[in-house]
Order: sequence, then structure tokens, then C-alpha cells
Amino acid sequence: MLDANFRERLPSRTLGGYRPPALDRSTHLDLYSHQTKLIGRSAVSEELREHVRERYAGAARTVLEGTGSASCCGSAGEHGLDSEALGVDWTGGSYSAEERGGLPEAAGAASLGCGNPTALATLSPGEVVLDLGSGGGIDVLLSAKRVSPGGKAYGLDMTDEMLELAEKNRAEAGAENAEFLKGHIEDIPLPEEHVDVVISNCVINLSTDKHRVISEAFRVLKPGGRFAVSDMVFLGDKSKLPAKLVRSMEAWSGCVSGALEKDEYEELLRDAGFEDVSVGVTHTYEEEFAEVSGSCGGSGCCDDTVAATEVPLASAFIRGRKPVERGTL
Repeated sequence: MLDANFRERLPSRTLGGYRPPALDRSTHLDLYSHQTKLIGRSAVSEELREHVRERYAGAARTVLEGTGSASCCGSAGEHGLDSEALGVDWTGGSYSAEERGGLPEAAGAASLGCGNPTALATLSPGEVVLDLGSGGGIDVLLSAKRVSPGGKAYGLDMTDEMLELAEKNRAEAGAENAEFLKGHIEDIPLPEEHVDVVISNCVINLSTDKHRVISEAFRVLKPGGRFAVSDMVFLGDKSKLPAKLVRSMEAWSGCVSGALEKDEYEELLRDAGFEDVSVGVTHTYEEEFAEVSGSCGGSGCCDDTVAATEVPLASAFIRGRKPVERGTL
């Protein structure tokens, strides 16, 4: 017979009449509800992706039909993006006259970027380059020149109209070492350790799964390969942004509300396995941000002015390197 004191010290499950503790349903997620949340997030991601696709398809049609040029965060017009309506040059004049002069005019007109990653990447002959979200092809065509002879430049885009425009520009430029692929930047259609450099120009901020994008970039890079991207970042606490702006699809597809904080970007790269990580700010957009937020769901008044000053939006060069041997961070 059990000693009474010993009996008290036994876990309740060893005694008769055991009852499990009540389930705290305030934090519990059963399988069904968990799947429901995942499906909901997936639906939102697809909706945002489709909205981005529609706007960038409109930008390509604008250029293909000869009705204007495009910019990263233009307002929605009849064809999707209308740079004349907003007049924001997010590239900050990053492309030289010589660079633009050596390319088809349509390649420059369809530039939707916020920098010039080809200048950042320091490309060399014989290297293989991948541009994530290549648009009209300006960065692919510039890269193809710089890695020639012996190198190759891939462009990856999900939008048929942009791919059509890029192919037109490639043929006009005579860039035989350039190739455009259809696909999503979250699922790159190339084998692992295939490229020397991954570039991108104001596109990763548009993805709702940036962790996947960075992981895929790491996967396709050869050991020692470089990640060299121009992108938008916030230089402050993004939680201070007006809620309407963060929720706005117009602001997301216009490369604003999807941008990461600078520290978040660095952490994302390190978590994926990159070393030598840096985020160097090249330009800030206080006035442009207030203007865009006002046209994309913000009030265009006091809240947006506060957001523009307390949480500045900036373009940046984002760098990282894949270790020569895995596990040697």
C-alpha cells in the first residue's frame, strides 16, 4: 500500500481517474483551423501577386504600344502604370547616358527599378548572371554585355507582356548570350549552384514570401557566388506606418508597403546562409514616399508626412556572398 505522502508526490496520470488539463483554446489551433489560416494567407499572396502582375503587364503594354514610359511606383492608368501621372524617378539617375544609349529605347522606358544592380555587381567576362524580376530586360542586357565573352545572363519574370517586351529588346540588341525565363522568383527554374551572381532591381520587396526568394537565390548561387540587389528599405520602425498604407495593394504593387526594414533585410540574408552582408543606402525618398502614399491608400496629409519623416523610405544596395564551403560562415 502506498504511503500517503508518496502518493501525493506521484504525477496525477499514474492514479486512477486521470483527467487531462483543460485545453486553452485561446491559443490552440487544430489542424483544420491551421489549414484555414494557411489557405487564407495563400489566397492573399495570390491576390497580391496577381495585382502586381496586372500592373506590370500594363507597364509593358504602355511601352509596347508606344504610349509612354513606366516607373516603379506610378499611379494606375488605363494601361496599369503611367509614369507621367506621378513623375517619380526611383532609379535616381543610376543609369548613365552611355548605358542607356547602347540599348533599345524600350528597355530603358520599361525600367521599373530603384537603382542599377549591374554597377553594384562588378560583373566579369565568363560569369553567369540571374536577374530576378527582369521586366523589360535592361539589367539583363547590360549584364550580358559585361559577362561577354563566355558568360550568360538570365532574366526571370512572371509576366507574359514583360517577357514579350524583353525578347523584343534582346533581339534588337543582338544579345545572343541573354535568355529570358518565365517563372516566379520564389521558385527559380534553374538547378542549384548554377549562377555566379544574382541581381534584382526593386522586385524582391514585391514578394509576400521574401524568405523563400532569398533561400532560392542562395540555392542557385555557386559557392562564393554574390547576391547584389537594388531594393527599397525602410529606415525605421515600419509599425509606425499608417495602417491604410500597409494594407493597400496599390502601395504594395508600387514597391512601397512591401519593403522591409533595413535590419530585417540583413537578418533575412544571414538566416539564409549569406556572409559579408551589407545594406548600403543610396537615396532617400521622403517627398516621393508622401506623394505615393497619398495616392495609394494613405491620407496624403498628416499621417503620411509623419511616416515619411519618422520612417524614411530609401533605395539601397544589398550585398551578400554564399560561403565557398557550406557551414563556413
